[in-house]
Amino acid sequence: MGKTLLLLSLLLCSFIIDLEASRQDLNQPYRTGYHFQPPSNWMNDPNGPMVYKGIYHLFYQYNPYGAVWDVRIVWGHSTSLDLVNWTPQPPAFSPSQPSDINGCWSGSVTILPNGTPVILYTGIDQNKSQVQNVAVPVNISDPYLREWSKSPANPLMAPNAVNGINPDRFRDPTTAWIGHDGEWRVIVGSSTDDRRGLAVLYKSRDFFNWTQATKPLHHEELTGMWECPDFFPVSITGTEGLETSSSGEVKHVLKMSLIETLHDYYTIGCYDREKDVYVPDHGFVQDGSAPRLDYGKFYASKAFYDDVKKRRILWGWVNESSPAKDDIEKGWSGLQSFPRKIWLGESGNELLQWPIEEIETLRETQVNWYNKVLKAGSTIQVHGVTAAQQADVDVSFKVKDLEKADVIEPSWTDPQKICSEEDLSVKSGLGPFGLMVLASNDMEEYTSVYFRIFKSNDTKYVVLMCSDQSRSSLNEENDKATFGAFVAIDPSHETLSLRTLIDHSIVESYGGGGKVCVTSRVYPKLAIGEKANLFVFNKGTQSVDVLSLSAWSLKSAQINGETVSPFSECEDSHSLNQY
Repeated sequence: MGKTLLLLSLLLCSFIIDLEASRQDLNQPYRTGYHFQPPSNWMNDPNGPMVYKGIYHLFYQYNPYGAVWDVRIVWGHSTSLDLVNWTPQPPAFSPSQPSDINGCWSGSVTILPNGTPVILYTGIDQNKSQVQNVAVPVNISDPYLREWSKSPANPLMAPNAVNGINPDRFRDPTTAWIGHDGEWRVIVGSSTDDRRGLAVLYKSRDFFNWTQATKPLHHEELTGMWECPDFFPVSITGTEGLETSSSGEVKHVLKMSLIETLHDYYTIGCYDREKDVYVPDHGFVQDGSAPRLDYGKFYASKAFYDDVKKRRILWGWVNESSPAKDDIEKGWSGLQSFPRKIWLGESGNELLQWPIEEIETLRETQVNWYNKVLKAGSTIQVHGVTAAQQADVDVSFKVKDLEKADVIEPSWTDPQKICSEEDLSVKSGLGPFGLMVLASNDMEEYTSVYFRIFKSNDTKYVVLMCSDQSRSSLNEENDKATFGAFVAIDPSHETLSLRTLIDHSIVESYGGGGKVCVTSRVYPKLAIGEKANLFVFNKGTQSVDVLSLSAWSLKSAQINGETVSPFSECEDSHSLNQY
């Protein structure tokens, strides 16, 4: 009898927990299940990601006072064993010195040769100037690095009359690297009054006394302020990541976040270690014509080398598409992209990205399709994915009748414009075909991610990937822009793959095996909970083959919250203590 009562008590407790979770979902339908976010309030740039003593760390720009940006920004801090489940730690530091009294802005972590992590970050000083500061762990034996100390020598780098750096445009130091002479190098983003973007280079022998180099690492005219620069090597012989000071058979990547467009662009090139200059490869220009890390909502990204699994991992800030009043009402704003492995593609002229393998630990119900034909004009529901609001979908398409592709107009050079004007209602020979996610039962709401194939006059094929949010919500106050990019794939020899991560209010899509990434924010009013559906569709005039489709329901990760114990609030101490 006692065991029966205990079992009933546990079942009742489990029911109450599930009920509370359901209420939470109804009250917060846009809060994510497996994307990083703090328990509440505003978050923007990822800062100083690293792994230390086997523990992953993510710092981030955090406003502890509300769901909008505030000058009193601090460095939020969380830790993880697997980059999926996260435990909140106390903020690493907040404004306290003259050199950061008006805000602790973005920066990076560098691991010194003795294994000690050091943070370089931008502070807004008492004069509202942007200066560079340093902080070190109080206790290096603590793998969680819960306490940090700022140097009394701060700031280490500052604008002045001699260097001519604009005090309003000097921020976001990168991870430092060791040059050929054994000295440290670091770059800081900047720009001149005539909009020349700069990666200002500094050198140091001891990491705490820095001297500005005579020339920037790189610059480009008419690009405006370079925020959150990132500079790192990539292997030309494989997909493994490299430590930031590595040399040899490598290329280098220079990424900058352009404040004038709010997008992240990168170039691939060569770093001359003797001259301390970076030269992009032929065809690359460090401006808005450069390839983007993501063609949707994604900014201020930061990569780090994971020496545990020998890979480089990329984080990016994914901001809201809802008005600020909605953010205030829901009590939070900002996500981080799901962490991505990033490496140099075989062509040597593009970076590839893919969700880290740890996402597979969240997979539950799986649905598989093989060799289905999507007839012209068809829409087929993917049944069996029990959590259509939290899912991982991977589909491969094959197109046979390529000669039926429409001819692309020579003036169609802007993929986002094409996607905006050629929506699902515009049929073509080959496409649109792809996925409809977060779709309501009546199809009044849905977000579509899809391909179109065109042919050019020289008989080459052009693959366009679109993420269309125009029908994502009945709420017309949201930004429902459509995003798009060309995918460097030859459909006559390769299959077209599309992988999409769905998580309540974020849709992250990877086209062509990670050649193109597009991240969207959506806020459906109808397609919530069990009313969210998943479809595969083909609105073109020709059939398309689905070679394979795998879809998984994903369980929620533990993201900066306490694990609910069935023996906590709903336990009856009298009845349980008897057994």
